[in-house]
Amino acid sequence: MSPKSPELLLPAGSLDKMRAAYNFGADAVYAGQPRYSLRARNNEFKLEQIQIGIAEANARGKKFFLTSNLLPHNDKVRTYLRDITPVLEMRPHGIIMADPGLIMMVREGMEKGHFPEVPIHLSVQANTVNYMAVKFWQKVGVTRIILSRELSLDEIEKIRQECPDMELEVFVHGALCIAYSGRCLLSGYFNRRDPNQGTCTNACRWNYSTQDSAVDPNTGEAIAVKMDGGFNFNEAQTEAEQSFAACGGSQRHPEADKVYLLEESGRPGQLMPIMEDEHGTYIMNSKDLRAVEHVERLTKMGIDSLKVEGRTKSLYYVARTAQTYRRAIDDAVAGRPFNPELITQLEGLANRGFTAGFLERRPSQDYQSYELRNSVLGHSHYVGEVVAGGGDGWSVVEVKNKFQVGDQIEVIHPSGNHTVTLEHMRNLDGEPITVAPGSPLQVRIPLEEHYSGALLARLIPA
Repeated sequence: MSPKSPELLLPAGSLDKMRAAYNFGADAVYAGQPRYSLRARNNEFKLEQIQIGIAEANARGKKFFLTSNLLPHNDKVRTYLRDITPVLEMRPHGIIMADPGLIMMVREGMEKGHFPEVPIHLSVQANTVNYMAVKFWQKVGVTRIILSRELSLDEIEKIRQECPDMELEVFVHGALCIAYSGRCLLSGYFNRRDPNQGTCTNACRWNYSTQDSAVDPNTGEAIAVKMDGGFNFNEAQTEAEQSFAACGGSQRHPEADKVYLLEESGRPGQLMPIMEDEHGTYIMNSKDLRAVEHVERLTKMGIDSLKVEGRTKSLYYVARTAQTYRRAIDDAVAGRPFNPELITQLEGLANRGFTAGFLERRPSQDYQSYELRNSVLGHSHYVGEVVAGGGDGWSVVEVKNKFQVGDQIEVIHPSGNHTVTLEHMRNLDGEPITVAPGSPLQVRIPLEEHYSGALLARLIPA
């Protein structure tokens, strides 16, 4: 008997991204109100867009979930029911929440008939890491648990076995947080932008330098000591691998117990004390989660929904991850072996290095990106979107990044992908050109009309 196909759940930061997610294989999307979700910035969804999104999902036989997962202070509790009521009346297919007080308010309102019954999904922000917590939330009316990212595959399977009648959702791709599934204070500390109110500035990914320190004999606080010479990462990394304990490894190096001071490049002179333990420094940049190779096991254990993170990511990111994880799920359900080409496809996305996160127990340095603050490109680079097909065999492309005649271009389309060598290109006046330098620009390339809506990626030579 084939396993049940899990739902593929994609992020929607806009209606266009929602449509791309559906077109490329998603069963459902999640979007949020700016005031009450953890993406207050870069979020298109107001009431009008939410209504359009729900209507389009219903018309396509898909699902539209509303994210409302902030941890509110009193002023937002006071206005919450007023603002959530018109959304619930639109009947989204689920509402993702984290705060127990807000959940209680919404459940009471539903029981009293103040607004329709809408399934409540418990956000990853609630940090559910054991089966008894799942049973608790089930008793208070929650219908789905989005499990914490800090769980291993074995722990997830144990929760599945102990809670067979609760829907379980697991993150399989996207950014990882240095804090416990998003419960971070770093951005609030530096910028007074509280991540738990939806305004995270990703301070964990800023460019820091380390400075040695001594201890003030009067106060006991760390004070800066000027370092001799520059800091060489490769030398330090080699020494760390030889000397520092990882997860239950060798003896700790004595330097690991000292206090160091961090200096962020945009704040010269502002030195912040930091300690390093056997697991590394925490105010640093995590690699990105990629669990496509674990889709088969998650499918077989009966996980209900596989989730991709990234409401602020590009349309290309949404389309590529939807297409890739759709294929992984379909292969798992059909009993086909894992296709390693799926990993190559995801390498084409900008990333900070990939890790399976806590799904697999690995050495501590596997989770952390010590060298890459910004995303880097791998196998391919998103360069454009086909915005209009031409009956004459030439299609109009909205240029996103530079490409030129002679490049190998992957045409990414819901009907299937294929690679072409770009031999000709024209501007909109029909004149031959050789380079499309970047946005904002439109050009015409030889491409059949039915590829309207396709995304283009330039393949990067190995």
